[in-house]
Amino acid sequence: MSGDRALDAAQAALAAEHAAVYGYGVVGGRVGDERRAEARTAYDAHRARRDSLARTVRDLGGKPVAAAAAYALPFNVPDDAAAIKLAADLEDRIAGVYSDLVRAAEGPLRQDAAGALREAAVRAVRWRGSGVAFPGLAERL
Repeated sequence: MSGDRALDAAQAALAAEHAAVYGYGVVGGRVGDERRAEARTAYDAHRARRDSLARTVRDLGGKPVAAAAAYALPFNVPDDAAAIKLAADLEDRIAGVYSDLVRAAEGPLRQDAAGALREAAVRAVRWRGSGVAFPGLAERL
């Protein structure tokens, strides 16, 4: 695959991880006590993926995209139910960008992207309580 395609896909995944870190800040502030530890674990996982992707982008010869000061949420998040819905939505979006990275990358980067896609799909199922047949591809059907 083209190195430019892999770099573009890695940049898109990095941008999505920045947004997920922001989103989980909102989730953590609204989710109930019984799921706050789960939100913190997901937040930490996305921060680690974000940092890893920044290194990957540099290794591919790019300048890592910076985080925005704030991100528009897809809907209002006033309570626990909305926070849980946001968490599932964040994971669905992350699965989508990692699906693109799997398609664009080769070797270890492709393996890492597939692992990240799987992790996002599992977290989405935990938040939502159900899954989709092809995580990362649901909107493309």
